[in-house]
Amino acid sequence: MNLVCLDLEGVLVPEIWIAFAEESGIEGLKKTTRDEPDYDKLMNYRLDLLREAKLGLPEIQECIAKIDPMEGAKEFLDALRRITQVVIISDTFEQFAAPLMAKLGFPTIFCNELVVDEATGAITGYKMRCENTKLTTVRALHTAGIETIAAGDSFNDIAMIEDSKAGFFFRTTEQIARDHPDIPAFETYDELLAAIRQAL
Repeated sequence: MNLVCLDLEGVLVPEIWIAFAEESGIEGLKKTTRDEPDYDKLMNYRLDLLREAKLGLPEIQECIAKIDPMEGAKEFLDALRRITQVVIISDTFEQFAAPLMAKLGFPTIFCNELVVDEATGAITGYKMRCENTKLTTVRALHTAGIETIAAGDSFNDIAMIEDSKAGFFFRTTEQIARDHPDIPAFETYDELLAAIRQAL
């Protein structure tokens, strides 16, 4: 059995933290997993910036409500789900992903969870599903007899891509593509869909 594993942000929807950085005016929140490979370091940096600005989950969710999937993303996902099983494996959080999943037709997503102060809405921490979430997830699928095909755009997608029977970059940075010339890199959904079809 084949299962396509897709990253969320940068592949199907715009980067949530960048959208919130633009809305809040906090430039530092534009840093993403394309820029910082150490996810714990990146998240602690983000949480420090939110604390300094006294902003929390309600403000971020207001921003997320205005975000739409990238142009052509839902059509790509619909076409892909007609030919194979698909799961989104993301380092985002349940509290961020829910409204976006509705706009994408409710695909399955494996993601993480924020720790939130219910009284103030402040984000006080986060819980990862497991260590090395994307790689650990695809390896668990492999032990269940499932072959994976993966696509993503950032540092935290590379291990998932390399451990799958086929893997692709989608709209990644020039630097990441240069550093991993063995991984095909695509810019359009039609190209990515064709590559996945061929790998099935």
